[in-house]
Formats: sequence, C-alpha cells, structure tokens
Amino acid sequence: MSNLLVIDVGTTGLRAAIVDDRLQLRAMEYRPFAPTTPAPGLVEFDAVQMADKVLDAARSALAQTDEPVVAVGITNQRASTIVWDRSTGQPVGPGIGWQDLRTIGDCIMARAEHGWALAPNQSVTKLAWTLANSRDANGDGLAGRDLCFGTVDSWVAWTLSEGAIHVSDQTNASAATSALRLVDGSDWNDAVLDAFSIPRSILPEVVDSVGVCGRATALPGAPPIAGILGDQQASLVGQSCVVAGRAKVTFGTGGMLDLCTDAGTPVAADRTAAGTFPLPLWSRDGVLTWGVEGIMLSAGTNIEWLRDDLGIIETSADSHDVAQGCADSDGVVYVPALLGLGTPHWDYGARGTLLGITRGTERSHVVRAVLEGIAHRGADLIDAAIADTGVEITAVRIDGGMSENPTFVQAFADAAGRPIEVSPIAESTTIGAAFMAGLGVGVFGGMVDLDDLWRPAHVVEPTPGVDHAALRERWIDAVGRSAGWIPELSSLDF
Repeated sequence: MSNLLVIDVGTTGLRAAIVDDRLQLRAMEYRPFAPTTPAPGLVEFDAVQMADKVLDAARSALAQTDEPVVAVGITNQRASTIVWDRSTGQPVGPGIGWQDLRTIGDCIMARAEHGWALAPNQSVTKLAWTLANSRDANGDGLAGRDLCFGTVDSWVAWTLSEGAIHVSDQTNASAATSALRLVDGSDWNDAVLDAFSIPRSILPEVVDSVGVCGRATALPGAPPIAGILGDQQASLVGQSCVVAGRAKVTFGTGGMLDLCTDAGTPVAADRTAAGTFPLPLWSRDGVLTWGVEGIMLSAGTNIEWLRDDLGIIETSADSHDVAQGCADSDGVVYVPALLGLGTPHWDYGARGTLLGITRGTERSHVVRAVLEGIAHRGADLIDAAIADTGVEITAVRIDGGMSENPTFVQAFADAAGRPIEVSPIAESTTIGAAFMAGLGVGVFGGMVDLDDLWRPAHVVEPTPGVDHAALRERWIDAVGRSAGWIPELSSLDF
C-alpha cells in the first residue's frame, strides 16, 4: 500500500490527511484558521500562523501511520495573496484573503483604461496594492527588497521545502490571477505586469499540476511534492469528473460548479455569455485540460443566516429536521442573494428576497424555502454551463457541507431535473489532491483510473411527478424580483 499526504488549506481552516492508494482516508488532522476582518470589506490572515499550522497538522498526521508517505499533494483556497521576503521568508504584511474587496476601485479603473475584466477576488490587484502600501518597521516601502509573491499553494510549497522552491501550478496561477496570465497559460502577461508595476522577479515558477517540483524537507523523510491543484479543481478530480460532460457542484459557504469540457484552449479568459468562466482544470506534461466554472456567491451562508442571525434553527443540521415539518414551502420562495447574484446574472446589487409569505407561513416553510432557493441557484449554474459550452450534463456530483442535508439534496435533484450523485466524502478536495500527487509519482497510471475508484455515497433522483418546468418558471420570476435592489452595485461589471 502506498500512502499519500495531502495539505488542504481552506478559507476558515486547514487539514492534513493520509490517503491510501484506494483513495481512502487513513488519518486526518484539522486546524481552524479563520481570517480576520479589520474593517468592512477587508479580509486578512496571518501567513506565518498558516505555515505553523500546516507543519503542525502534517507532522501530526504523519505520526499516525507507521509507513512513510510516497508523495505530498497540495490543494488550497485560490486567489488569496501573500508577499514575503525571499532572504528571510517573512511576510511583508498580512495575507489578503480572496474575499477581500479593497481593490474594487482598481478593478473598475482597469476595465475603463484597458478593457480588462478583473474582479476584486483575483490576485493581481491585491498584489499591486500590497507592493504599493506595505511598510517595514521603519516606515519604509518595499523598493529594493528581494520579494516573492504567491497564492496559498506557493506559500505552502515554500514552507514545506524550507524555501527551496517558489512555484505555483497553472490552475492557481491562471484561475487566481485571470488577466495576469495569458489565456493559454504559457507565460505571464507583460502588459498587465507593466500596468500594475509588478516586477517579474517576484512571480513564482509555473509548474504542472502533476509532477515532482521539490521535496518537503520540513517533514520526516522529505517526501516529494508531486501534486498541486486549486480547491475547486481538486474537488472536480476528487469526484472523478475528468471526462467531458461530467460536472460537480461544491456547496460550501458559496457554491461552485465545475464542468469538464476538454474542449481545448479558449479564445479568451473573459466571462462567457451565460456567465461562466473558462478554467484550466489540471496540467500534466505541459498539456492543460480545460473546463468552465459557475459561481454562486452565497450557499451555506444562508443557513448561517437562519442559525446565527434569525435564530430559527440552532445548528446547520437542524435545517433538514425543521424543513421536514412541512410537505412543501406553501408558496414561499427565497432567493439567496445575500451578497448579490453570480452566474448567470452577475448582479452585485441583487439582494436576498423572501416572497409568498402569508399569515399561515411557519418556520418550517421559511427554512424549506431557503434550502430550495439554494438548490435552484445550483440549477442555474448547470443551465449556464450547458448554454455556454453545448455540453450536456446528464447527472451532477456534489460535495461540501450541504451535501449532507437530505432535504437540500432532494430539492437540488428536483430543481436540476437530474440525478444527484453525493460524494462519499464531503470535502473531496483532499481526495483530488491525493490522486494528483499519486499520479505524479506513478501510484496511478492516468486520469482514467478515477473511474474505477468513484463510489458515490448514494444517488438521489428527482421526485416522481414533480413539474420541473413550473418550478423553474416560478423561480425565474422570483429572481427577477430580487434583481437591481441596489442600482449602484448592480451597475458594476467585473
């Protein structure tokens, strides 16, 4: 048996896991690691603390097995930005989280001056802001210092290799920084670097997602680092969606649909007509495999709202039990637009909308409506991906915390009108990263090996007799009522 170590760094916590060559979890260590919000719209984290927790979790996981691991895989939240001094390895300031909105103005200016569709959740403007605004203890800027920029994968690889490698794989470099890279992933875009005064010398070497790029000398046995992948791509791989037409949706804090198209290099990196984005899924031997991604700005956030703000459920799991208190929502419809609407609408001024309330509306109706609204937003992502690619999606695989909610999964099957295959592991990013690392050292022979290893926990079919067209028609009407609530935000286009 060959064991693999995975470092999986999410937005609010990180884990180190031991996964065997049947992609079964053998050990898991979790460390909470939530970002801070020092002011509205700002999201920061302590990169040194992240590095310490990565090493602590990894060493603890390794201590639970008697056999050495043959490779390390890294998967991570995308677009979060860290800048550090190459000679000391110390960050020059806090890491900037992918949700941070401090550079909205810079994105708007980039669109006006250059026609670049940059969003504030991407890295390029965060990097430029850090270079322009960071100061040392003496109040001096960063001019003349030998610096490194990296997304979280770069920082973790640097940490594990004790500063020997400064790399990023193509899924992180392309997806996280958008116009910072040419669409074919071949090189950094000099026009963007020049516009934002970013020196090439600080950028990481771009490597394949699969293949040995260095050794984790900070860990016992110094195993090779053989797989790096952004979190959504790792989730896609972890659910065996590696041939054209296979799609997954991760329902976490937000929601992400990723579809494998294998259609070759897109002609542009911009958002397409139905609101999805072209996305490199993985790279091996210099060849990129492509797909598209659709984004739901808030998914589990709506359950947190029910729990923490309205107080009508005590735990997230209670949403299932409470929703089971009624056979249907009795005409109540909820549009989960707490942060606006992503794919396909991209309306940042839309807001959460609760419709159809009567004197007879009960707690169970509201909770069920919230679950059904999130499900319909998932169905929106499927429709958009099909419209943008022409690739038919016959079934959908899901993971994330909400995949463990039976009421929600049934609602998703009904809204999507398709079978839903539930991942056996809620966080399939770990499995995807393990597979890539194993592929990089020959434990697995190729992507087709995943077909034999995929075993859904269960499959949920649409409820017999449900009028799918009527459900979707009412949903479309509800979304229209939520749109444009804050006009000045609705006018923004990233």
